[in-house]
Amino acid sequence: MAFPVDSVRKDFPALGLNDEGRRRIYLDNPAGTQVPRAVADAVSDCLLATNANLGGFFTTTLAAQKIVDDAHQAMADFLGAASPEEVIIGPNMTTLTYHMSRTLGRGFMPGDEIVLTRMDHEGNVSPWLQLAEDKGLVVRFLPFDRETWQVEEAALAELLNEKTRLVALNHASNLTGSINRVKALTAIAKKAGALVYVDSVQFAPHGLVDVQDIGCDFLACSAYKFFGPHMGVLWGRRDVVAALQPYKCRCSSDALPDRFELGTLQIELLAGLSAAVGHFEKLGAATGEMGSRRQKIAAAYAASIAYENELAMRLIDGLSDIPGLTIHGITDPARIAERVPTVSFTVEGIVPETIVRQMNAEGIFVWSGHNYAWEVVHHLGIPAEDGVVRIGIAHYNTASEIDETLESVHRIIAMLRQQR
Repeated sequence: MAFPVDSVRKDFPALGLNDEGRRRIYLDNPAGTQVPRAVADAVSDCLLATNANLGGFFTTTLAAQKIVDDAHQAMADFLGAASPEEVIIGPNMTTLTYHMSRTLGRGFMPGDEIVLTRMDHEGNVSPWLQLAEDKGLVVRFLPFDRETWQVEEAALAELLNEKTRLVALNHASNLTGSINRVKALTAIAKKAGALVYVDSVQFAPHGLVDVQDIGCDFLACSAYKFFGPHMGVLWGRRDVVAALQPYKCRCSSDALPDRFELGTLQIELLAGLSAAVGHFEKLGAATGEMGSRRQKIAAAYAASIAYENELAMRLIDGLSDIPGLTIHGITDPARIAERVPTVSFTVEGIVPETIVRQMNAEGIFVWSGHNYAWEVVHHLGIPAEDGVVRIGIAHYNTASEIDETLESVHRIIAMLRQQR
């Protein structure tokens, strides 16, 4: 069946907004997606009808506890986790990673080694670099291949030894869009005896995550990248997290995942988180899937991946015929399944921000800069102060929006070249 994009778009009120009569094209999705009405309604309903802290015996606190429990179960189904006790929810991926890095660091000793990639967002780099500085650890950087645009298994194997304690992997790049073979990379790291921490922030909006199949110990993602509220989610393998000693208040719960969720939870946002998972469930049901929530989520991704890949290839093809424009990532149609629909480019002689300002003025929302892909831009030799133009597709975007965006890019580049 054709992807029901018109039906999907009706669920997102922001897609109908305009600025003084000018339509909006949301292609800023790698930084954060719009939300379905159901997500906003769930947040509002929680605040208006079940607004209470946890731990009491009256109606609203009991209702609030159910919202918290439901959100953990929803994310367990979303990630393929064995139990909701493995799901840790917090303000954002970076905060969760800082917290978990310090908790894990309690067991690390001077001279222990950690491996980081040149492909990752700073949220999965700086916490480990600063831990290494605090604890006297050795950091080894794993590059990505400039030909394949991926981290290669052989390159990882060369860095591992008996001192390697942790490998922090990138699932998909927020700049190049490339998807790494995290299951194979994880297997290599685990064979060496290392813990594996996966940043799946950019993959989760575009592909089905299965933490048990990957075999990692931790996996982080961000709800606001997959149509949810501003919060982060960290999955941790139960036998690993149960053995850790987290930083927490003395009198707070020792249960899982409570002891990793510091302070009062953002309960209204957890209500929205469940609704975001519900968006995928609804989409899966629309494809004809009648099974479990997990099966519906899988069906939703199967449909959206095929649709997004077509749009991504349309965008790549349209950009590729612009002289002096370089796409930083996979462009081969035969490898479209090895990337998410985030496309970044630079144009010879033109600062990315100059292009983006013009596009933004035309109601086309895209980003410029390094986008916190600090290691990536340096690895590619791109000036960090300039970065790239980044266009990111979500499954509520349309072919006509891509065509209008391409027309804008062509026209703006031509205009800027005439002005030089």
